[in-house]
Amino acid sequence: MELLVFLVVGAIAGWLAGLIVRGFGFGLIGNIVVGIVGALVAGYLFPRLGIGLPAGLIGEIFSAAIGAVIVLVIIGLIRRV
Repeated sequence: MELLVFLVVGAIAGWLAGLIVRGFGFGLIGNIVVGIVGALVAGYLFPRLGIGLPAGLIGEIFSAAIGAVIVLVIIGLIRRV
């Protein structure tokens, strides 16, 4: 059950990040991957910056989406080079 929630949170976060950073649409699997990587980035960076991670499902989606936006911006910068 936790794996299913993990995948759904990743998909929603990746989709939200794709809406925020225009020009990036990776499909369902790509959005899940971007969302999961974004959650990992947020889980690593936020505590080191002194930012508390929100609790609950909505908080997880929010923090994963912010991390996914960071990932998409980095991908965009790499593509331009």
